[in-house]
Amino acid sequence: MERIRTEILPGVWLTALRTDKFKTAWLSVNLLTQLRRETAACTAVLPYVLRRGTKSLPDMRRISERLDALYGAEIEPSVRKLGEIQAVGFYVGFAEDAFLPGETDVLGEVISLLSELWLSPATRGGLFLPAYVDSEREQLVERIERVKNDKRSWAFRRLRENMCAYEDYATGAYGTADEAGSIHYVKLTKHYKELLAVSPMEIFYCGSRPGKEVAAMLREAFALLPRGEIDLDLGTDIRMNAVEENPRYFTEEDEISQGVLAVGFRLGECMDDPDPAKLAVFNAVYGAGVTSKLFQNVREKLSLCYYAFSSTDTLKGIMAVLSGIEVDKYDEALSEILAQLDAVRAGDISEAELAAARRSVANDLRTGADSPYYLADFYLRETVQGTDATPDDIAALAENVTAEDVAAIARGVELDAVYFLRGEEAETE
Repeated sequence: MERIRTEILPGVWLTALRTDKFKTAWLSVNLLTQLRRETAACTAVLPYVLRRGTKSLPDMRRISERLDALYGAEIEPSVRKLGEIQAVGFYVGFAEDAFLPGETDVLGEVISLLSELWLSPATRGGLFLPAYVDSEREQLVERIERVKNDKRSWAFRRLRENMCAYEDYATGAYGTADEAGSIHYVKLTKHYKELLAVSPMEIFYCGSRPGKEVAAMLREAFALLPRGEIDLDLGTDIRMNAVEENPRYFTEEDEISQGVLAVGFRLGECMDDPDPAKLAVFNAVYGAGVTSKLFQNVREKLSLCYYAFSSTDTLKGIMAVLSGIEVDKYDEALSEILAQLDAVRAGDISEAELAAARRSVANDLRTGADSPYYLADFYLRETVQGTDATPDDIAALAENVTAEDVAAIARGVELDAVYFLRGEEAETE
């Protein structure tokens, strides 16, 4: 793939991958802003409100008709949390011209539509339409509260909120239900104009057109984007160590038949100069996948849980373990989860474990590169991290990670917080 990265307008960057690999091209446009509790919900609802209509396409029916005319192109709002940076916008998947009848320019039409959504929303008196804002506000509140129905996601959210209570990371990508419920069309219009003026914009394209050609088309379409002093001071506060000297423990009850144990760690010194390949292999050895120590020991050999897996957020320097357990297995399960991390610290990693972890990480990266959606996510994260690697680059590095590399990361990991979601009747029993 031929890749270019260029600034096409002040604070507007394009990452373009030219490839004939896919029948469907991909374009995404995101604004980046600092994640804040008081503004996260207002920022998150923006693409949903903008998607409701434009000046020339005043409702979703007209927009859908326009997309149908573009051979079934699909455009969806996007809300992402990247460490303590919030990214909101749209992504579009559309057919490549080479696979369509006659002479077409679907890319040009898609770019025009995206520009219209961002720059010419449906308004009255210069303000968003109250009916659109009210409707999307209610749906946002429901989207935030719906997490409670998925106990794994809810336990992870509560772990994050307790563990990072004094950090912006405690706020979710969609903000809080309370903040979402206070969104008003006047307030939202003002916020929208402020974001357009100061937020960096990241555009990603994956398709058969040359990057320079795509850049020229985008530059013309977004020429009227209002820009002020661009806020380039975006970032994430990475804490190397646990917040307090001793781990913090939190327990809450819910109407569930089993418990959900969520264990939070700080990744430690490795975040001073994070190596994505080593971190990914460490996570695979410890808890990600069926060959990991958590799966093989805590779940399979000892039968202490229904599931146990780890995940890392390398943009924030945090690792979390989620495990479904019987309430009376809490002490044993937690002890064994920590014991498996101790085993990694001690270098107790077999050749088979290491080989399986390296292979899993490399395969995931190379398989992911077959998806434009994955590539859009990958390169957005690269931008936020300030790095410039490809999936193949990291896959190749992962294949050479050693057991000592993995153990060295584990030795810097610190337990910070433990959250336990238990059944309401468990206490009485």
